[in-house]
Amino acid sequence: MEAKPVPFWSPVEIQSALRPVINHIERGGVLAYPTETVYGFGGAADEQGVEALVALKGRPPGKPFLLLVAGSTMIERLGLTLPAYAARLAARHWPGPLTLVLAGGERRVPARLRGPEGGVAVRWTPHQGLTRLLRAYGQPLTSTSANKPGVPPATSVGEIVTQWKSAIARGTLLALDGGRLPPSQPSTVVDCTGRRPRVIRPGAISAEILRESVPELVGDA
Repeated sequence: MEAKPVPFWSPVEIQSALRPVINHIERGGVLAYPTETVYGFGGAADEQGVEALVALKGRPPGKPFLLLVAGSTMIERLGLTLPAYAARLAARHWPGPLTLVLAGGERRVPARLRGPEGGVAVRWTPHQGLTRLLRAYGQPLTSTSANKPGVPPATSVGEIVTQWKSAIARGTLLALDGGRLPPSQPSTVVDCTGRRPRVIRPGAISAEILRESVPELVGDA
């Protein structure tokens, strides 16, 4: 594949990109893609894909990646558990900028995707192009911000090309050009591995709004 960004804006562009993008993922490559917040890096949620992402980002141990999904069946196939309060949050705010840290997934989810609380972070993205890709691929994709340490997350593919030119040229990284993304807050992250939900990263959805669905929520956003 050519070492330049792949157009990923219009429905026609997205459709034509699906097969080559999936081929890249299945070969263990890393993908740069637009989301509802910023551009992300990700790939297959298996050992090969995760290690490729670790190598690209230089991710230290103990700092996991999250998973992007496009439907509850992807969560079920991973064996992740949605407690009743998490199901209420998901019903109200998914697809959307809410990341839920879920228990379960033993022997199905690579250890590098599991956080210090023992859970796996999952978000159902509302980005239409990314949703089409996830459904065509049929599996979750890993996700982390597309930036080097100390540099703000990318909001355009040009920033990715500037920072990661050599990885793109080698074919390790394939960048999807979904246009410039408007400024936005990151997703709110809620730990759902305990008896009560707990905000562990404030973000786009406030604790006040979340408490409309789960009054027992701990923490503020």
